[in-house]
Amino acid sequence: MFTSVLMIEKALTSADVEFVTSLHGDESVAFHVLLQPRGDQADRLLRAIDDVALGELDEATRERETPEGVAAVDQGQKALEVSLVALRAAGSEAEGRLIEDHPLDALKGLVDEIDADEVIVLTDPHYVEEFFHRDWASRARHKVGVPVLKLFSHSKS
Repeated sequence: MFTSVLMIEKALTSADVEFVTSLHGDESVAFHVLLQPRGDQADRLLRAIDDVALGELDEATRERETPEGVAAVDQGQKALEVSLVALRAAGSEAEGRLIEDHPLDALKGLVDEIDADEVIVLTDPHYVEEFFHRDWASRARHKVGVPVLKLFSHSKS
């Protein structure tokens, strides 16, 4: 069985599930999902800049409404549960956990713990972070020791 660590920042859509579960054809895949709830003020600013870069000015003004802290953890737990149910319904094995601090350390630890074959980072575009190679996928490529595939989510939350 092929083992993938799937890093996400929100619940998977049905299109996302179909996409990641079809990447390896008929081979069985076990997904270990890591979800990091939304972050702090600095993350809010970067998300707003990304919204402006995408021409989504209304979204940029709503970034202050994004839950943070305990509310973000609660929302993250629900998103994780929805994602795991969807992956299992698609015929894959799936387990997961929330990560709140140091996502790349958690990623490296999980890759080593389960002897993962690959990492899939599935997020919305983050143009500022990507430009400076500070996004999860760029940073993970130098840390985890397995192939890292960067995919964009099929819809914004």
